[in-house]
Amino acid sequence: MADDPSGWLHVPAPAKLNLFLHITGQRDDGYHNLQTLFQFIDRCDELSFRLRDDDQLTLEPQVDGVAFEDNLIIRAARALQQIGLQQHGNLPGADIRLKKILPMGGGLGGGSSDAATTLLTLNALWQLQLSFNELADIGLRLGADVPVFVRGQAAFAEGVGEQLTPTPQLDEPWYLVVVPQVHVNTGKIFSNKCLTRDTEIINIRTALRREGNNDCQAVVSTLYPEVGKALNLLNNFSHAKLTGTGACIFSSFGSEAEAIRVSDQLPAEYVSFVAKGVNTSPAHKILFRPS
Repeated sequence: MADDPSGWLHVPAPAKLNLFLHITGQRDDGYHNLQTLFQFIDRCDELSFRLRDDDQLTLEPQVDGVAFEDNLIIRAARALQQIGLQQHGNLPGADIRLKKILPMGGGLGGGSSDAATTLLTLNALWQLQLSFNELADIGLRLGADVPVFVRGQAAFAEGVGEQLTPTPQLDEPWYLVVVPQVHVNTGKIFSNKCLTRDTEIINIRTALRREGNNDCQAVVSTLYPEVGKALNLLNNFSHAKLTGTGACIFSSFGSEAEAIRVSDQLPAEYVSFVAKGVNTSPAHKILFRPS
């Protein structure tokens, strides 16, 4: 499956947006029940994979402050490797390269997407033939957002985010995403006493109208004033929302030109990008394209 002469297979790991995020309760185990609508955008990390002659795993570059075995990419590869060894008795290793495009701590799901792309790609390269259900179960142990990236379809999500109903009928607008230069601590947001935890449960028909809010937005804006300032600024042009637990915020537009026009009007100190909403993951388009 290598797609260049040196043997490397290059696969994107897309970002996601939470078009809304409702927290409907807190469970006995401390996790929160939520409802959200996931859509991918065509802004991606870039992962490359190459099989080795031995059974080792490598990753470059390594992320500062993250131990090799703690990196979600390696954790995903290890989990899959263990299953492969049980099935086949031996398995080649893999060299993995990451070109990090998506901001960390931005609510775009970059780490979860990297893990999912690793599961999907190594499942193919190692010819394990695990189903999406099996890969999603592995992914859920790595993070609540991993299954939606494994399945590769825009989706209405419930539970902790793992109960997914595909929503291929979503419009695919252009988005302007603003990236405040802060790293939001997800645990800090979910443990905050001011977080709304009793939003009324809605059905998927209501969710598809995309009228919901992000219940984390008020807490994030208070704890991270840079996020609140960016929200206020973008609201001058179009309705702005936080994605996930932040820090990134976004607005949707009917055309790329319109999104670029607003981006050009932002003060120079604001980091932003324009991306297309897509209902099928770019990783799936590469890995499962017709031969």
